[in-house]
Amino acid sequence: MQKFDVLIVGGGMVGLTTALAISKKSDLRIAIVDTQPLAEISAHHDVRVSAINRVSQQLFTNLDVWQDIESSRAQPYQHMHIWDKAGYGHIDFDLSDLSTREHNGQLGWIIENSIIRQALWKKAEHEANICFFTQEKLTNIAMGDSEVFASFSTQAPITAKLVIGADGANSWVRQQMKMALTFRDYDHHAIVATVKCPQGHQQTAWQVFLATGPLALLPLAEADSANGSLCSIVWSTSPEEAKRLIALSKDEFAKALTAASDGKLGNISLVSERFSHPLTMRYAQNFIKDRVVLVGDAAHTIHPLAGQGVNLGLLDAAAIAQTLTEPLNNEQGSVTSNNPQWLSPIHLKQYERWRKAEAGEMIAAMEAIKQTFTPQQAPVKFLRGIGMSIINQIKPVKNVMIKQALGFKSHLPELSKVID
Repeated sequence: MQKFDVLIVGGGMVGLTTALAISKKSDLRIAIVDTQPLAEISAHHDVRVSAINRVSQQLFTNLDVWQDIESSRAQPYQHMHIWDKAGYGHIDFDLSDLSTREHNGQLGWIIENSIIRQALWKKAEHEANICFFTQEKLTNIAMGDSEVFASFSTQAPITAKLVIGADGANSWVRQQMKMALTFRDYDHHAIVATVKCPQGHQQTAWQVFLATGPLALLPLAEADSANGSLCSIVWSTSPEEAKRLIALSKDEFAKALTAASDGKLGNISLVSERFSHPLTMRYAQNFIKDRVVLVGDAAHTIHPLAGQGVNLGLLDAAAIAQTLTEPLNNEQGSVTSNNPQWLSPIHLKQYERWRKAEAGEMIAAMEAIKQTFTPQQAPVKFLRGIGMSIINQIKPVKNVMIKQALGFKSHLPELSKVID
């Protein structure tokens, strides 16, 4: 029976980042269980993308994977344009709203999930203390006195001292452990697709608030184009409207998209399939139970209107790695998994308080933004427009808002901190 210190269930972006962050700071033996094949990077863009902020970029840099992500296909953006379809209010962000240290030349990056996952996976494969199990899904996890027994259908079971559930919104680990979940339907479906914009994306992240929900047009990298014209869309709308939009022909959908975006990027055309999925707020009532810890979407999911879901999960990864590895450093500076303090319930509780607080704040912030742009009564639209216009003129307020978007917070894991 193979024995490990940490078993990570889920080899997605957050699970792999967790493994690499732990490996960076310790010699803990790590097992990753994931049966989803590693996607080949093709010439066609993946419709699933993430907005990676400055703090997450710093984390990837410290894990020695950023250069591989950036050289593959990563689109930086230096501007953000946000406007209200129902009124005249708008807010613009650019590099001048921040110091050079804070922005490092970019406000963020739009990157396909498959590219991030491949870079992380390839890096993890070369780490001596990380082992992959990709042939079978787990069928059971059972708590022992000092370890967790993880069983497969046919292959031999493995043991670990700690299990980390990084297996997504419908987490099998969370369900196995009967960890209670608070959830609420946002009454929105998100439509994602890749589109072509003849006026170019202008290295700008665009977002318009419509009566039925927000529409984001996010710039995509193109190897053969100096002036990028491809964008990834995330159109959050009512379930009924999403169904109608999905049923439209490609040309009709493109016309609806051009109208919704006020033609700011020209007459848009559709270049990929469209996919739709429901949006749900999830918040695990506990992030730890016995010898199990939840990270990423297994612990929380939020509305994508600010593009912060994956960044929140990546901070979970860095935070749990720091929580586990800090106690391993003894007075001589060496690292050993025999130090009993690395699994201290006190330290795990600190992780839970840390990450639950931030996830709760983010959920509340997304709800506040959503509710602000939902009312369509004339007086509300008027005041909303005035508010956006005033904010757009007050640089200190914009500075605070954009720093939040870039991920700068008072309590960041060491691997995520931007060093002067």
